[in-house]
Amino acid sequence: MGNSMHRVVLARRPQGEPVDQDFRYEEAPMPVPADGEVLVRVTHMSLDPYMRGRMDDAKSYAKPVEIDQTMEGGAVGEVIASNHPKFAVGDTVFGMFGWASHGCLPGNQLNKIDPSVPSTAALGVLGMPGFTGWFGLMEYGRPQAGETLVVAAATGPVGSMVGQMAKHLGLRVVGIAGGAKKCALAKEKFGFDECLDHRDYADAKELRTALAEACPDGVDIYFENVAGKVLEAVLPLMNVGGRIPLCGMIAWYNAGALGGDMTGTKDNLPKMWRTILVNRLHVHGFIISDHFNRLPEFLASAGPLVAQGKIKYIEDVAEGLENAPAAFMNMLKGGNFGKQIVKI
Repeated sequence: MGNSMHRVVLARRPQGEPVDQDFRYEEAPMPVPADGEVLVRVTHMSLDPYMRGRMDDAKSYAKPVEIDQTMEGGAVGEVIASNHPKFAVGDTVFGMFGWASHGCLPGNQLNKIDPSVPSTAALGVLGMPGFTGWFGLMEYGRPQAGETLVVAAATGPVGSMVGQMAKHLGLRVVGIAGGAKKCALAKEKFGFDECLDHRDYADAKELRTALAEACPDGVDIYFENVAGKVLEAVLPLMNVGGRIPLCGMIAWYNAGALGGDMTGTKDNLPKMWRTILVNRLHVHGFIISDHFNRLPEFLASAGPLVAQGKIKYIEDVAEGLENAPAAFMNMLKGGNFGKQIVKI
C-alpha cells in the first residue's frame, strides 16, 4: 500500500485566471481508515468549472478551499482497505476525494458504482454534471414538445445532457459552442438541430442576429451555464413565459469574488431586468447538491438512454495527477472536448 500519497493543493488564491503558481503538487502521508471509513486508490478524478469558485475566499453556497489544502472534487477509485461493512476491498466507488492519488472517507459518503457501466460515467454523463443538466431542464425548464431550447457549452457534460434530453422530448435544440469542431460535434454526435460558434461573432448583437435565424419561433428555454455575451444575446429572444434554469456563469468566473468580467453588462441590467418582467420569464437559480434526493430518479430516467446509446457522451482524459492544473486551466478556456477527466 505504501506510506505516502500525492495530491494537488491550493498554493495561493488566483487573481483572475488561475496560473501554475496557484497550485502545488506534493507528497503527503497515506491516510489510515478509522472505524467506519474506507481507503480508496483513486483511478480517475473530475474537473469541473465550479472548482474555480472554490479557489476564491468569498461567500458562496460552499466553503472555499483553504490555502495548502487539497483541491476538492469528485473521483472514482478502487477500495484498498475498508472498515465499513458495505464496502469490500476491490469495490469501485465514487467519493469527494479531491485532487489526490488516494482518499479516505466514511462509508456513508461513498457510492458503489455499478460494474456494468464504465466507472468514469459516474464523473460525467451519469454523475453530477449529467444530473445537473437533467434536473435543471426537467424541474425548471419544464420542456414541452415543439418548443425551442438554447444551451451554451453545448458539447460539455451538462450542455450535451440538456440538449440530448430535450431532443428526446421533442424540442428544437440550438447549441452554442467554441469552435467549428465542437459545433460539428453537437450536431453530428449529439443530434442538435443547430449549433453556433460564439467565436464567429464580435459581440452579443451579432450573435443575437444569428440566433434569431436559428430560432425562428423564439426561445422558450435557455439553459444558463455561461452568461456573458451569450446571455446578452439570448435574453431579448425569449418568448413570453420562457424559462431560464440558472446553474452557472463560466464567462464571469475568473473575476473571482467580484463575479467575473461584467464589462458592459452592468449598464444593461435595467434593460435585462425589464425584459424579464415584460416577458414574464421564470429565472431559477439552483445548486445541484441541494437535490441529491432526486439522483435515483435521474439514474432511472437517463441510465437506460445512455445504455441504449440514445444519450451519447465524450470524455477528454488528461494523464497524470500532476497535470491536473494544466487540464483545469485549459478547460476554463474551453479547450476540452467533452467531460474533462484526469486519469491518475
